[in-house]
This record gives sequence, structure tokens and C-alpha cells, in this order.
Amino acid sequence: MRDKGSPAELEHRRLLAVQRVLEGYAVEEVAEFLGVAPRSVRRWVAAYRQSGELGLVARPAAGRPPKLTHAQEKVIRRWLADKPTEHGFPTDLWTGPRLAHMIRQEFDVDLNPKYLTAWLRNRGFTPQKPHRVPRQRDPVAIAAWLASDWPRIKKRPGGNTPTSP
Repeated sequence: MRDKGSPAELEHRRLLAVQRVLEGYAVEEVAEFLGVAPRSVRRWVAAYRQSGELGLVARPAAGRPPKLTHAQEKVIRRWLADKPTEHGFPTDLWTGPRLAHMIRQEFDVDLNPKYLTAWLRNRGFTPQKPHRVPRQRDPVAIAAWLASDWPRIKKRPGGNTPTSP
């Protein structure tokens, strides 16, 4: 597992460990001070002895390169700022399958909709369903009912519940 920190911080930590070992400190003592395994310190010292400071330079993280470029991600974020209905969808809800469809159309890149759901979550977009309100809803009638009928129906404290006739 990769340690936390920027590549520059990690390089500095490795260089510091090697310097301390070369100054005569024990590998275990240096490892405990830096919060790493002694095996890592030994590996850093070996890399330093073999390649010098170049052996301690941070390398790019391994893994599959992203399918979308940064420019494409910016375009997708602009889409997400719009309503889906503006892009031809019937409702105002962005979903993984809808986004996958748009990406496939625009960039000819196939992404799994389940992956896109996680991708959206990692970038701060949470699934939000629009709040549905019935067309017949009458706030004035609801307020009147709450003021007149609800207190009569509501369970009263102390067990004095009204009985049905």
C-alpha cells in the first residue's frame, strides 16, 4: 500500500531515512521514527547505494491510465451543471446509464454505468431525486386541516385518547 503524502514528501522521507542510516543510526530506529517498516528503510538504502539519489525519486503510480482526459472530464462536469432534460432525457435525474450514454455519444468511450455512479460520488455529485409534489396539492387546505381536524384526531398525552362513537 502506498504511503500518504505528495511525491516530494515521500522522496524527502526516503532521503532522510538513508541519511540517518548512513550517519550510523539503526535501521529499526529510523523506521520507528518515520513510522515505516524496517524492510522499507533497507530497500531505500539499497536503492540509494545502487543508483544514488535517483533511486529514491518518486515514480508514477501504477495502474490503468484513465479513459477520459482532463478536458473531457471538464466537459462532463459542465453537462452535470445542466438539467438532464436539456440534453434530451425525460426527467431531471442524472444517472450512471444516462451519463454513460452521453459519454459514448460524445467521446466514443465506453464506461460501465456502475463505475460512473462511483465516479460521480468521488467528485461530489450525489444521487438526488427531484422532490415530487402532486399537482392537486393545496397548501391552504392542508394548513386548515392541520389547524382544525388534526388536533382533534391527534393522540393526547396521558392516555386520554378519544374513543370512536
